[in-house]
Amino acid sequence: MEDRVTLNRAEQRRLLVLNHLEACALVNAEAAELLGISIRQVRRLRAAYRERGAAALAHGNRGRRPAHALEPAVALRVVELATSTYAGFNHQHLTEMLAEHEGIHLSRPSVHRILTQAGVASARTRRPAQHRRRRERMPREGMLLQIDGSRHDWLEGRGPYLTLIGAVDDATGIVPWACFRDQEDAHGYFQLLAEVVRRRGVPLALYSDQHSIFFVTKRRC
Repeated sequence: MEDRVTLNRAEQRRLLVLNHLEACALVNAEAAELLGISIRQVRRLRAAYRERGAAALAHGNRGRRPAHALEPAVALRVVELATSTYAGFNHQHLTEMLAEHEGIHLSRPSVHRILTQAGVASARTRRPAQHRRRRERMPREGMLLQIDGSRHDWLEGRGPYLTLIGAVDDATGIVPWACFRDQEDAHGYFQLLAEVVRRRGVPLALYSDQHSIFFVTKRRC
């Protein structure tokens, strides 16, 4: 009998996304967006999952320093540059400058974690967190569809920046469809909704951000 694998919440989420990926309900780029990792990491995770099953998702270095952990010297260099050469840069801009000019390739969350631990705040001022109740997810699929666009270097330097326009079902977290566009535009959202309706049916409601695409601006006479 196989040993039972215990997964934490983050690992359970990875398992759910990988199952959708294996069922062809997602593509690598969509899985990477949902998990907050790179497409290359998704490919490695998927290969390990196929070979060892759910056990591949359980972190084998709990309580120990991972072999791939960031070298202290790199973290110190990031802090040094953030407080000198790139002082005043927000974390996103700093991440781009580190990769482009310093040869330090890190994800924005990694840069954020390094600087937060060192007490270096992002240059962008944030509003104080509001204490409010978290909204419960919808009870059934199709009741609420969240739509949004994400501009990113999806081609990992092999082409232009693209915008991934996609939808996520609020109840299940499933991505029914998504597409790449040169920019976030109305045509992309119309295409998205047409494919969602064709594949899944008409959603009961849509949720979007405050992008001007979704509002009609009255002209002054």
